[in-house]
Amino acid sequence: MSPQDAPLHDPTALAGVGNLEVVAKRIVEGFMMGQHLSPHKGSSVEFVEHRQYHPGDEVRHIDWRAYGKTKRYFVKEYEDETNLRCRLIVDCSGSMAYAGKTLSKLAYARQLAAALGYLLLQQRDAVGWVTFDTKIRDNIEPSAKPQAFPQLVQSLSNVVPGGETSLGSVLERIVPTLSRRSLVVLLSDCFDDLDALSRALRQFRHARHEVLLFHIVAPEEEEFPFSRPTQFRDLEGTHSPQLVDPHRLRSHYLTKYREFCNELRGLSTGIGVDYCPFTTAMPYARALGAYLDARARVTKGRR
Repeated sequence: MSPQDAPLHDPTALAGVGNLEVVAKRIVEGFMMGQHLSPHKGSSVEFVEHRQYHPGDEVRHIDWRAYGKTKRYFVKEYEDETNLRCRLIVDCSGSMAYAGKTLSKLAYARQLAAALGYLLLQQRDAVGWVTFDTKIRDNIEPSAKPQAFPQLVQSLSNVVPGGETSLGSVLERIVPTLSRRSLVVLLSDCFDDLDALSRALRQFRHARHEVLLFHIVAPEEEEFPFSRPTQFRDLEGTHSPQLVDPHRLRSHYLTKYREFCNELRGLSTGIGVDYCPFTTAMPYARALGAYLDARARVTKGRR
């Protein structure tokens, strides 16, 4: 299937294109055409403020007069450099490998993260990313440079489902690595102890990061459509497979699952985290729209 033939509303069909970079561009360009959006063009060079120098900053922007007074390095920040900084955090733990009739949760998160990264860079925003399973795998500082997108694509293309993870504890290790206020986009199935997850999300908010939680599940996890005796396997490898009768389990499972989602939504809302649930069958346009809404709020809040 060619990228042009892949329907934008079908994530599984898009995955068949095979090339993550092409898929991401197709998703974003189709979305922008549908929403009558366009990337920001041109840039302002109006001086806004000073900030402390960080490795990787342009040396030409160092304010040597300020250095002469303080013996510390500061850079002049301009309007075109005060756009959004975003960190995409992608859960690559074992449970994300689940795939029913659609693509896997990890494949969905990977395509969505790549599309978000491309959209960020098209809007002259800076994108960084973190991939993790039992530990942090990649942790890349945000950049608005053109080479950031192929680097993101390569990083996401290389990820494979890992082992069991404590989502909350890994996120707590990520918080101190974010040196500046950012929009944090977490892509995960969130299958973890919710108290631990809540503590981690509170730390992001305490550090003044805006947080967008994309809760990604498979349709089968939401609907439990199984009818025959089925063997369920723990994708994070901590328990042995179990053969169960779905008819006896279905009602109990759906009750517990809905309680879990309602609790996750409630704790997210309570601490100021935008909660966005998705199944792997949902079009990516909804997620891109949620990102743009969050970006508008963050940008407005900085003015």
